[in-house]
This record gives sequence, structure tokens and C-alpha cells, in this order.
Amino acid sequence: MIRIVIADDQALFREGLRTLLSTRPDMEVVGEASNGDEAVALVERRQPAVVLMDLRMPKTDGIQATARIRERWPEIPVLVLTTFDDDANLFGALRAGAAGYLLKDVSSETLVSAIQAATRGESFLQSTVTGRVVAAFARLMESGGPKAEALVLPLSPREREILTLLGSGASNKEIADRINLAEGTVKNHVTSILGKLDVTDRTQAALRARELGLA
Repeated sequence: MIRIVIADDQALFREGLRTLLSTRPDMEVVGEASNGDEAVALVERRQPAVVLMDLRMPKTDGIQATARIRERWPEIPVLVLTTFDDDANLFGALRAGAAGYLLKDVSSETLVSAIQAATRGESFLQSTVTGRVVAAFARLMESGGPKAEALVLPLSPREREILTLLGSGASNKEIADRINLAEGTVKNHVTSILGKLDVTDRTQAALRARELGLA
């Protein structure tokens, strides 16, 4: 059963999503939040498999909430579901660690596919925004930007920090001591980083960090 938390400030939209997902025998909505603070608190209490996150919400917005969730629980993917398709929100969400970006006009079949992909550790971009990500990446590559690839890697700020230390040769314990985290939490972050970079070990991740100019 895929346990889902929905974060959106529109009650009617949350109700519609809950109704839609409840028709799936493999999915269960275990909580609803109307702002980013509530979303973080719900994730802590309910430990869902996936979070569906709106961006424009009161108090803490979706990008900030995504970054906080990904920092504390790197194993829980966040899928952005929003009406905003501008570059600032798109790339801001990806940099915060979102595993996917979908617009609210997406079909129910695509939404279900994105949720299922997220539980497999895969990223999912709606086709209407994929072209913009690729185009932005190409522009940076053409301009010789040393961190061009970082634009599309969905690493959270904490994961980037850990990747930088990993690239310098630090062990999990050394990283934990350096940034004041539990060693087990660092291990979880490293596992998430390896998956996102599509590498199999720390050495390959360190090499990728150097390629990206992060180490």
C-alpha cells in the first residue's frame, strides 16, 4: 500500500485528490495539510511513502517544505503538483529535492504513474516541463557553466553539502561530526545521493561531485 500525504491550501482540491486516489487499491491518503508547516509535521507523524506538494501555500511554501522534508527524511520522495510552470518554481523545486514536477491539469493516469515511479526511487517530470529543463541545461552547457548538471539533479541543499564532503574523502562519521547529524541519518542521505546520481559507490559519487564543481 502506497501511503500518501497531500499538501495543498485548497480544501476542495485536496478532497478531489483524496477521492481520486481512494479508488486505487494500492494507494491510501494518510494525511492532508493546508500549508508547508503542517506538511512537515504530518510527514513526521505519518511517515508516508510519497508527498504530493503544492507550491504556493501560506506560512511555509512548498519549496521550503520540500527542502525540510528531504533534509530530515531523504528516503521520502516529494512530488510537486502545482498550477505554476515558471522556471523559478520549477528549478527551485528541483533544487529543494523534489522527485517530480507535475501541473494540476495532469491526467489521473499520469499522476498515478508519477506516484508509482517515486516509490521506486525514480524522478518524474511532466512532458510539458521536461523540454524547459533540457533547454536550460543545454544553455548552461554551451556557456561552459561548471555546475550545469547540478541544475537538473534533484539534490536537496543538505544532500549537496554531504556530497561536497563526500567528494573530499570524508567518511560518514566525519560528515556526521562536521554537520552535527546522526551517523545513521548521514548514511540515509548518502544512499539517496547514490540513487539520484545513478552511481553504485562512494568513489563514483566523489568523482561526480568533482565533475560538478562541488568538491
